[in-house]
Amino acid sequence: MVQPRHDFNILITGPPGVGKTTLIEKILKTLNLTAVGFFTREVRKRGRRIGFSLETLSGFKTLLASKIGNSSTYKVASYNVYVSNLECVLDHIKTELNKKKADLIVIDEIGKMELFSHAFRSFVLHALNTRKLLGTIMSRDNSFTREIKMRDDVKLIHLTFENRNKKFAELIEILSFKNS
Repeated sequence: MVQPRHDFNILITGPPGVGKTTLIEKILKTLNLTAVGFFTREVRKRGRRIGFSLETLSGFKTLLASKIGNSSTYKVASYNVYVSNLECVLDHIKTELNKKKADLIVIDEIGKMELFSHAFRSFVLHALNTRKLLGTIMSRDNSFTREIKMRDDVKLIHLTFENRNKKFAELIEILSFKNS
């Protein structure tokens, strides 16, 4: 039977563009783990960011937020946030979790846009309770993210340009599985 060496969740925080998502992608490519979850990606047009999309690890894609297109009651700066699309992604992930046993649940990211959804908040708490969460979390706190960061079962990684390679090696070591 394969058992993880850790009994906690790992959340990566740091400034935009420091490589949080890239770090998780590298970890998943390096380790032979079964993972379900999603990544948040920038949507660009003519070199300018116009929105964000969500992409599950199994390939389902949808729009999370956009500066152009349909209006929404949920907004962050000039972005319309499409909560129903996020909740559709969560449904896909829950279905995958019911079909296969996952070593990791990837959530990229626990951020301001995603936190409009009560279903997302519930899913984050569920994922944390499995102690299999590998994700990113916004640097600026609100009451929800502050409580998450203070949990005993959360290892918070502060990523910088200077420590990226060191943190990659550290996380590979932590997430390595052993036979028992």
